[in-house]
Amino acid sequence: MQHALTVDVEDYFQVSAFANQIDIKDWPNWPLRVEQNTHTLLELFERKDVKATFFVLGWVAERCPELIRAIHKAGHEVASHGMTHQLVYNQKPETFREETLRSKQLIEDIIGEAVYGYRAASYSITPHSLWALETLIDAGFTYDSSIFPVHHDRYGMPGAPLNIHTAQTTNGKSLTEFPLTSAKFFNGRLPVAGGGYFRIYPYFFSKLMLKRAAAEIKQPFIFYLHPWEIDPEQPRVPNSSALSRFRHYTNLSRCLPRLENLIGDFDFTTVKNVIDTYQSSHELEIFDYLTLANKL
Repeated sequence: MQHALTVDVEDYFQVSAFANQIDIKDWPNWPLRVEQNTHTLLELFERKDVKATFFVLGWVAERCPELIRAIHKAGHEVASHGMTHQLVYNQKPETFREETLRSKQLIEDIIGEAVYGYRAASYSITPHSLWALETLIDAGFTYDSSIFPVHHDRYGMPGAPLNIHTAQTTNGKSLTEFPLTSAKFFNGRLPVAGGGYFRIYPYFFSKLMLKRAAAEIKQPFIFYLHPWEIDPEQPRVPNSSALSRFRHYTNLSRCLPRLENLIGDFDFTTVKNVIDTYQSSHELEIFDYLTLANKL
């Protein structure tokens, strides 16, 4: 079974946890480290002969077009991570639409190909921002990977499907949704899709939970991380909360070796490849997110 390997291409100063400390207008004043860190990942993936999906932030693509071309040239899938890493439910629909169209067109112009996939900043398509799905469909995306079926203080949609499915909107439009991976744990669901969870949990536990998740849903899981998560030398952000520091800085030095182990323990490919393979043998469930939102 081939699982989906994904990278959210953003830099350390752009994460939502530091939004109160670093205004978007100040981003250009912080040292840019996303290029070198992403190239490190590209080198690892080339050495391990694995392909991944890179969800690229438009802000990064504008400043580092050669990096995006390098990702594409290496045979990886290039997808969109929006323009400015703002939480969707904090944006006005018209602002989200403008940024979504702008970032998609920008990335397509750089790589010379259509972009099919989207992932929201901090998985912020929630019951309060389901209108965003219609915008993604209108923009020409065929799949989304923004919905996390767990409880969390910043994101999450408990009760959403665990499998790859068809997300239906209020006007009858639809697109494919590949939800982030979670595993049954006692009486709840534990997020195990990657990122901070991958750094905080012991590696053996992540491996066990990912295997459990794939067995439970009988389909590939989806895994993510960020280039800054393999960079223990990144500048520290002052005046951030203890929780944000814990989530952001824990085990940065261990992330790259763990990722290399993960690639050795599982077989990975792009999101589009996983969806195409899954759809060829499964009839996707159609899920009405408006009904779920009304219950939450």
